[in-house]
Amino acid sequence: MDITPAIPEGRQVIQSYGDNLFRISGTVWQQPVLVMPLRTVPWQATDVASMTFETFEPILTASPAVEVLLIGCGPRMALVSPSVRTALKERGVVTDLMDTGAACRTYNVLMAEDRRVAVALIPVP
Repeated sequence: MDITPAIPEGRQVIQSYGDNLFRISGTVWQQPVLVMPLRTVPWQATDVASMTFETFEPILTASPAVEVLLIGCGPRMALVSPSVRTALKERGVVTDLMDTGAACRTYNVLMAEDRRVAVALIPVP
């Protein structure tokens, strides 16, 4: 019995993470990234302190609209500025912060369930 989720073709799947890199749908990224079901883009934030409302612009303009944004903060969960979380919530995006590994795994599950999810990832050394 195959218990792996059926993932539609063309979806961005996080295959691995660690050692300051991500493998997403066969492409290696050695930098922070924003992953949405249909595309992955480089991200300017390098740590929680550098996350501003503007750094999430690709998420806010995604089509279809993102409803849930997971934020992988690196090796440990950290808190993003309350003003950033409030601004995202006002735009209809619920955020959930966690360590990067948990964010990668959670994204894959929600994406496979066809949820309107994205993940912002800081690499883990």
